[in-house]
Amino acid sequence: MNWTDERVEKLKRLWSEGLSASQIAAQLGGVSRNAVIGKVHRLSLPGRAKAGGTVATGRSTTKRTTSAPRAPNYASRVTTRTVARAVGATVMKEEIEVDSFQEMEYVPAGNVVVPISRRLALTELTERTCKWPVGDPLKEDFHFCGCDSPDSSPYCNYHARLAYQPVHDRRRAAARA
Repeated sequence: MNWTDERVEKLKRLWSEGLSASQIAAQLGGVSRNAVIGKVHRLSLPGRAKAGGTVATGRSTTKRTTSAPRAPNYASRVTTRTVARAVGATVMKEEIEVDSFQEMEYVPAGNVVVPISRRLALTELTERTCKWPVGDPLKEDFHFCGCDSPDSSPYCNYHARLAYQPVHDRRRAAARA
């Protein structure tokens, strides 16, 4: 099959209208879906909107950093974006909601008393001891807190406050952002 100038122009037009490679192959006739895809790549045609709602050419990535041992507190914000996506032989524009995350600043309470760690090894832990890891597991000074923990928690009261954040505090912080 030869790609004539007319067929190439028709391919470019159909591609820009958002038709799939299979649909373009059917309209051109005498050409396979793979031949259409190959020609699109050789012509370096720009990407189209995908059915999932993400644009093939412009993806944004967000970098999230965490600091051990507590995870950062993220506030969720819903934004609306307009994207084009192929539906059959037509391209439709629709608005979708996208969750974006922003790291919130952690402000510790002013009168916190840090318990003195009992520096227990893994084999010394029981159901009633705090299992909060301290240090790097690959280093020799790695240990667990080992302080007394309530029946319902693997951590002592101090480490439980670091590990578990009340829902109402997260919502209030998200509303301020």
